[in-house]
Amino acid sequence: MNSALLDVAVEPSLVEGARNAVAVCLRIQPHEKVTLITDHASIEIAAALAAELDQIGAPYHPWILEDVAPRPLAQMPRPVLDDLESSQVSIFAAQAQANELHSRMQMTEVVTRRHIRHAHMVNITKQIMRDGMRADFLEVDRISLQVIEIARAAALVRAKTPAGTDLVAEMNPDYKWLKTSGIISQNTWGNLPGGEIFTAPGEVNGTFVVDGVVGDYLCAKYGDLQGEPLTIRVKGNRLVEVHCANHALEDEFWRYTHTDENSDRVGEFAIGTNIGVRDVIGNILQDEKIPGVHIAFGDPYGSYTGAPWHSTTHIDVVGRKFDIWADDRMIMRAGEFVLEGGL
Repeated sequence: MNSALLDVAVEPSLVEGARNAVAVCLRIQPHEKVTLITDHASIEIAAALAAELDQIGAPYHPWILEDVAPRPLAQMPRPVLDDLESSQVSIFAAQAQANELHSRMQMTEVVTRRHIRHAHMVNITKQIMRDGMRADFLEVDRISLQVIEIARAAALVRAKTPAGTDLVAEMNPDYKWLKTSGIISQNTWGNLPGGEIFTAPGEVNGTFVVDGVVGDYLCAKYGDLQGEPLTIRVKGNRLVEVHCANHALEDEFWRYTHTDENSDRVGEFAIGTNIGVRDVIGNILQDEKIPGVHIAFGDPYGSYTGAPWHSTTHIDVVGRKFDIWADDRMIMRAGEFVLEGGL
């Protein structure tokens, strides 16, 4: 193991999830060079991943962010970006800090341009390694393929929840649906744990009651919102109202979604497909994979979806127990897929 991680003790409970990431999701081969990016808070998880790379025999360079630049990052450190330029695979396993999204976008720009198989494990925790990272990602991929075929054929997707969500998304046929099921290819980098399909919507209207979590660094700050949901109203694809009994969250979410001219614009419409994830744990990395709808305000990942606009921000919102219709076809009831032929 590389000397930077050599003395880090790894809990045995992290091994299965690390092996899933390296051998199943990324399918790393001995001849492939890997860039492994982590931080002090996530170093044990990085050490578990590194041990699996050692088992395969793949060369890798670990980067501990605090050792190369002050946090929060204003920019992704140049040595890290330079190392990515010569890698076939990369893993980002670190915690998000306030205002660091730009640095991660710099990283994913290289990933996209170089067609690197990239596992994005932002805000990864030991709990997620023991939970969502133990999923059967081949089965999640199979389900994701079923759902994306239905979604690609739909002009409208409607989502409702018992908490009060009632949202209609009109699809733009010029924008692509993408699958990030946990089986990562060089065509689209993916979050781990995986399990979602997503697109940039044409237009979204309605109400979304966030009784799950919000994304980016606000997730760690406010956690599970079931007790004090955030209610969002969207009109013409723009955020027009936000209400929450927790006024600090209400104010901070509103400020975040008004950072630039497109921060309040719905840039992502997604359906979680990880049937191994059953409920919210208060971490966006896993919670957005729960079967159901989540949306995000801000950047639409235009290099993948085809959406022609941009934003410097991107923040997801997650709810619970969705009913979903693709056109007139019901595909989910109370958070459970209802697909012809079963799962």
